[in-house]
Amino acid sequence: MKIIGITGGIGTGKSQILSYLKLRYSAFILQADQVAHQVKKPGETAYDSLVKLLGVNVLNEKGEIDREKMAIMIFSDHNLLCKVNQIIHPAVKDMVIEAIKVEKLKGCKFFIIEAALLIEDHYENIVDELWYVYTSAEIRKTRLVTSRHYPLEKIEAIESKQLSEEDFRRHCSFVIDNNGTIEETYAQIDKKMEEFQ
Repeated sequence: MKIIGITGGIGTGKSQILSYLKLRYSAFILQADQVAHQVKKPGETAYDSLVKLLGVNVLNEKGEIDREKMAIMIFSDHNLLCKVNQIIHPAVKDMVIEAIKVEKLKGCKFFIIEAALLIEDHYENIVDELWYVYTSAEIRKTRLVTSRHYPLEKIEAIESKQLSEEDFRRHCSFVIDNNGTIEETYAQIDKKMEEFQ
């Protein structure tokens, strides 16, 4: 089984690439954001630690961690954000490793992990290859304004916290240039996937 980590800044078009890999190559796709929501659920690994750290006020009426309440708590408190990340990120990684074992037993050929923080969280120790999806800043901004209706201030705030293009390129062995047509992007992926046949 080939384990590939896909990363890149916000608005680079990672979702479309993941869909193509799933459809064309029957790849198993695991998105770290979805796993992060999973580990916060009652009974899951991060739940008790987060409630202990943030207090019962972070819960909604169903006893679940309220994402908005948690976001407000950690937004202006960098120290608290770091403590929350120290709980969530290892729990996510454990769940990813478990999923890899399960899919390997099923005979899966391609296991794809997508996350913004693959490099920062040292996923190079888990994956066989890291791929970077590159799209110019102008195209990313246009996409985020039109498809997600993000104001420019929000886009700039998010981008300021992400790695630079140089950092992404330095850590990733394969770069998908997603500035052209979707067919051009798919052609790059197909050429790369031929290496694994």
